[in-house]
Amino acid sequence: MIAPSILASDFARLADEAAAVRGAPGEGADWLHVDVMDAHFVPNLTIGLPVVEALRKATDIPLDCHLMIDDPQRWAVGYAEAGAYNVTVHVEAAEDPVALAKDLRAAGAKAGLSVKPGTPLEPYVDVLRHYDTLLVMSVEPGFGGQEFMVEVLDKVRAARRMVDTGHLTLLVEIDGGINADTIAAAAEAGVDCFVAGSAVYGADRPEDAVRALREQVVEASAHRGWST
Repeated sequence: MIAPSILASDFARLADEAAAVRGAPGEGADWLHVDVMDAHFVPNLTIGLPVVEALRKATDIPLDCHLMIDDPQRWAVGYAEAGAYNVTVHVEAAEDPVALAKDLRAAGAKAGLSVKPGTPLEPYVDVLRHYDTLLVMSVEPGFGGQEFMVEVLDKVRAARRMVDTGHLTLLVEIDGGINADTIAAAAEAGVDCFVAGSAVYGADRPEDAVRALREQVVEASAHRGWST
């Protein structure tokens, strides 16, 4: 799955930018990744719930909302109620991640849990049993265009093993520095969904960039039986 990040798009043309990655069935974006930052949990400030509500009306691509915010208990359910397909919160910010996962699901969304590059996975394995998505950050959250941190792939491999052996039932997602030079290594490590910002929206034709990234994933993951 490819999830273009609108953080790298033209914010003045969000509806058009969403349309630019829609593509033909099976070829375009699977999710549209929406980075919500509050200038507290991370130093940057981006978009909030009103923009997500407007974007939901402008596209039928499922919205993957990544909340890099303090106090997600207060705000996260609103994104689910607004129609986001997947709402991801950070384990470092969630006071009661199990209860929050239940609330997100009750509101109609898939529940995602994200971990920063320096946050270990092991203490949260039991928590992840309540989630649908694990988002592994391969850069420090807060800004786009950062360099991929290859060391986080050990965390991806650990998560992949737990999924493949039935200890967890979730989708493994990665976010940060994903491009033509890094996506194959992430795929080989066991990622299911790849967030790509500049690699998609920095291209002349974002739709073609999505297709090319997917082709790399399929080739790198042939041993897992994936296909187009």
